[in-house]
Amino acid sequence: MIKVFTDAATNAQEKKSGGGILIVDDTQQTQLAIPLKEEDNHTAELAALLYAMRYLLDQHLADQNVLLYSDSKTAIKILDQGRTKNNRFLPYLMEFNELAPQFTLLVLQWIPESKNKGADHLARQGLQKSLKL
Repeated sequence: MIKVFTDAATNAQEKKSGGGILIVDDTQQTQLAIPLKEEDNHTAELAALLYAMRYLLDQHLADQNVLLYSDSKTAIKILDQGRTKNNRFLPYLMEFNELAPQFTLLVLQWIPESKNKGADHLARQGLQKSLKL
């Protein structure tokens, strides 16, 4: 089983974001701090989740059970329910719907910020990278 923790950090004034992804399995831990093109936090949270899914697919890990955690209630709700009224979120939902069936088992779970410190720290690093671009 693989546990994936994701988070995003956004600087609203600069309209820049970063994503943090912490992947934990039985043998190792992978930390990713990535700059994101998204200008608001909700879309950045969705982008971080999708980046994590693409990363797992690229690493040929989709055949394992994946627990995907985020502290964004909005992102988890959109992806879990499979619908959104906000057109900004629609491309992210569409990509999720393309990626999700490639996983043997993918479970999305909201967690409080206090349980997502590792991904939060990485998201802040990703934001710093984004601000330097």
